[in-house]
Amino acid sequence: METEHTTSEPTRAEIVHSKGAAVLEFGTGWCGYCRAAQPLIAGALAGHDGVRHIKVEDGSGRPLGRSYQVKLWPTLVFLKDGIELARVVRPRSLDEVRDALDRIDPSGG
Repeated sequence: METEHTTSEPTRAEIVHSKGAAVLEFGTGWCGYCRAAQPLIAGALAGHDGVRHIKVEDGSGRPLGRSYQVKLWPTLVFLKDGIELARVVRPRSLDEVRDALDRIDPSGG
């Protein structure tokens, strides 16, 4: 699991053409909601070693977040082969994140 948000975000084209399962996590390191969600995200990702977790620092003028219409942090976008299959905004439970993760990686690994 990624622990820091990257400021050098991938482009939308790179994401759309990516293969496999991935979770884009939009937020910031100083966001209280983002920090509170970290144990839920880490717990859900445990056992899903084949899923790429990309933490993207979001904010005004950040093109990737705008292209995914991110309004609140954290926003988790669950992708399979570049296609969005699920989204969770401000997760409140481990099951909420696990359910979305199971849509992109049902075998858990």
